[in-house]
Amino acid sequence: MELKTKYSGVIVPMVSPFNDDFSIDQVAVQKLVEFLTTNDIKPFVVGTTGESASMTANQKLNLVKATVQAVNGKQPVFAGISGNSIQTSIEEGKIYSDIGVDVLVSTVPNYYPMDASQIMAYFEMIANSVSLPVIIYNIPATTHCSIPLEVIEKLSHHTNIIGVKDSERNQLRLDRSLISWGNRDDFLFMVGWAAKSVYGLEHGATGIVPSTGNLCPALYQRLFNSIKIGNVMLAKSLQQQTDQISALYQKERDLSHSLSALKVLLSMKNLCGTQVLPPLFKMDADEETEFRIKMQIEFKNHNI
Repeated sequence: MELKTKYSGVIVPMVSPFNDDFSIDQVAVQKLVEFLTTNDIKPFVVGTTGESASMTANQKLNLVKATVQAVNGKQPVFAGISGNSIQTSIEEGKIYSDIGVDVLVSTVPNYYPMDASQIMAYFEMIANSVSLPVIIYNIPATTHCSIPLEVIEKLSHHTNIIGVKDSERNQLRLDRSLISWGNRDDFLFMVGWAAKSVYGLEHGATGIVPSTGNLCPALYQRLFNSIKIGNVMLAKSLQQQTDQISALYQKERDLSHSLSALKVLLSMKNLCGTQVLPPLFKMDADEETEFRIKMQIEFKNHNI
């Protein structure tokens, strides 16, 4: 139960704020962290929403340092160590531990195809080599690999692997996962498919990891708390609201374009700038101007 108490809830994959020269915007990190932690949110940095695959080691290090400093012990800090070099990932995990990160999150590498035995060995090597607890992150949209549930089940009994964040949009897989781990006290199941937040929490998930939580953390926290007190009707209403807000920047956009749009929305709340890292690029000036005008109306409609 201590595991669920410490690491459950709403974990937001925080955007990485950059200056125009691609350095970390330290002021924006402070703003974002304060916006999240004030709403009882746990930040997850150097993840997919944080453009981790495009960041240098120095950018990651500066972001993690700034985040831990800004959080100042108010919430556990989750940090990604995903990449194609396991030695680099392990080294980053050790450095982040020294900085003050609480939990490490790792995907499979995304270059070479991996079978079940290779995936098993990979995560065992990660977990055996770092001191911090590890969460498995399944996101085939970017890794092009769906981690077999049977592999996760075996890894769930490793003393240093405490949970899985699953972002695969597969209802059957979600149901099987909830049956397997929804009621485990020693292993966390976190829903990374934001539109299924209420469904997952209703069926035993311990946490949700919505990227739109960067924009409306209070709504997701209310959603989570509503499930805790048994007010499913309110939770479903909040799910509809958050889905509508997500659509503002995700509808008809792939991941690379939706992240650019999300940063425009965050800039409208004065939380960070619009800079993204190549191969992502900012909206062109005309598109951004049109988007901002439209979103000003939507912000009022959704009380953002």
